[in-house]
Amino acid sequence: MAFWRIRTTVDERPGRLASLAAALAGKGGNILGMSVHPDADGTVDEFMAEVPASPQAVREALEGAGGRGIQVIPATAHELTDEPTRALLLAARLRGTPWRLPELLAELLRADDGRWVYGTPSGEPDLPDPTMLWVPVGPRRAVRLRRAGLAFTLTEAARAAAFVRQARPTEPAPVDGPLRLADGSEVVVRPLTPIYREAVRDLHERCSPEARRFRYFTSQPVVPPSVFDRLCDRTRGHSVVAAHDGRVVAIASLTFTPDPGIAEVAFLVEDRRQGLGLGGELARMLAREARDLGFAELRATLLSDNVRMRRLLVSMGATLSYTEDPGVVEGRLPLGVMAAVAGLA
Repeated sequence: MAFWRIRTTVDERPGRLASLAAALAGKGGNILGMSVHPDADGTVDEFMAEVPASPQAVREALEGAGGRGIQVIPATAHELTDEPTRALLLAARLRGTPWRLPELLAELLRADDGRWVYGTPSGEPDLPDPTMLWVPVGPRRAVRLRRAGLAFTLTEAARAAAFVRQARPTEPAPVDGPLRLADGSEVVVRPLTPIYREAVRDLHERCSPEARRFRYFTSQPVVPPSVFDRLCDRTRGHSVVAAHDGRVVAIASLTFTPDPGIAEVAFLVEDRRQGLGLGGELARMLAREARDLGFAELRATLLSDNVRMRRLLVSMGATLSYTEDPGVVEGRLPLGVMAAVAGLA
């Protein structure tokens, strides 16, 4: 019986995975491994499966179950390894021999070739090759990976970016201040902890109803204790506060979601500090942190009349789309290598 590595893009709908599994079972398939890759065009489900049917028959079965962009390539039993364990072992090898980064990165993503390249890619083609991935290592250096027959996903780009950081010297802790704003004032950025409970309450009281509505979709003047405690919980996300002259003037939150590889961001900046670049600094800080944590995509849900937030997301490279609610917009920002190229490195 043949081993196959199968990838298919699907819409994010309940029951879609069950339909794909049933389609493979209908062809006599035995699923031996599975992973989920959030990507620009939907969710990519990857299966390692033993299937007696031909690749064409597998593609037709999965198309009938709602799959698209289906790829079926030969695999071996050697690939049926525990992925987290394999990644940890490769990271340990990298720390001992960082000069072998291209080789180990290629092994991590099962690429056919990995090599150092210097400078920046010359010109952006109209139709970029999805089977080639550039992984920035520094301002003028990168690793170029090629993998025939199997496109790289945004999730794999995020894994590559996180892996590269293992080869770099230890970096200083994230900036905790001061940040200089457009008006010359400075703010200090620190992790949100329970000691800021009263300061965050004061921030909300000082903010206009419109600013609170943009953040919470309601102009409530206070943050319920349960919401504040959730923002402080580092197992659910990472939140920071920006302070000036002993006052908290902004709060920004990176929230982990049940969707694999996806985190959400939200901000509240007091009115008189808006338009000075503070929101942008906090957004880029959280984007870098999300990328370092291995997330593939950053999302934000905002009201359609929140013009300032829309401009910020677009300036970072996010795409905006309306949701089922015409008054609500969703922003999606790919992280990993794509975000590094866009200036988030």
